[in-house]
Amino acid sequence: MLNILTIQKIYMNNILVTGGNGQLGSELKALATHYDTYNFIFTDVAELDITNNTLVAEFIKAHKVNTIINCAAYTAVDKAEEQFEIADKINHLAVANFAKIAKENNVKLIHISTDYVFDGTAHKPYAEIDTPNPQSVYGRTKLAGEEAIFRISPENAIIIRTSWVYSIYGNNFVKTMLRLGKDRDELNVVADQVGTPTNAADLAKTIIEIVPKIENKKVALYHYSNQGICSWYDFSKAIFEINGKSIKVNPIGTKDYPTPAKRPYYSVLSKQKIEKKFNIEIPYWKDSLIISMNKI
Repeated sequence: MLNILTIQKIYMNNILVTGGNGQLGSELKALATHYDTYNFIFTDVAELDITNNTLVAEFIKAHKVNTIINCAAYTAVDKAEEQFEIADKINHLAVANFAKIAKENNVKLIHISTDYVFDGTAHKPYAEIDTPNPQSVYGRTKLAGEEAIFRISPENAIIIRTSWVYSIYGNNFVKTMLRLGKDRDELNVVADQVGTPTNAADLAKTIIEIVPKIENKKVALYHYSNQGICSWYDFSKAIFEINGKSIKVNPIGTKDYPTPAKRPYYSVLSKQKIEKKFNIEIPYWKDSLIISMNKI
């Protein structure tokens, strides 16, 4: 169970981080002590049920929160196909409540979304102006959350879509590959789904750096992942190469690894907008993977 972690600072910008036990929330927590002007309040479901609108409003008022970073999400992509109601409560309705609170109380809102809002039929990186067309319950509920923010339209609110997130914390593709590599000499990995891994540590650093720069009347939408393009097959090959494991990785098609939820074949995100707006440099995915794996 995660206790509420509040880091007292001299100059207070009270930042609520939901999903504090998740990959991104954990990376934000690791960075929190390095920022003297912020007072971070980390919560997860045990401390704050974000689906309880009244409780959330009371919590934000009691803690004088002036920035919300919503990392909480229902991310069990395949289970969501059979659990629409809970996925919608977390990914959509709770997000709408955050937007309402942000608007009523002049609170900054940073909401994390996903590449799964796209159908994966593109042949060039998805820009923020491209039309979403989610193919899964997860993707549809995440898009509904985005749409709620735009509809309610609080000032100083931004949405950041990201993709293929991994971290030294929690469960993710990198850790799964390392675990499977301990017991097997050969693995089959999907090679026809293409995107970009995102080191949650890089995204966390970017989020904290742009918090004081957020100043927009209308809701702003950005894309963020690491730089470069790869398939899950390429990703797994890189993991074992960095780890020094001699694992034979066989490329297979999506049809050979059926899942309840449909994944986008292509979900590379264009980062030009966020780079230009906030003057940030985004690391190449393999360089960032090396740094992360040295900490695992």
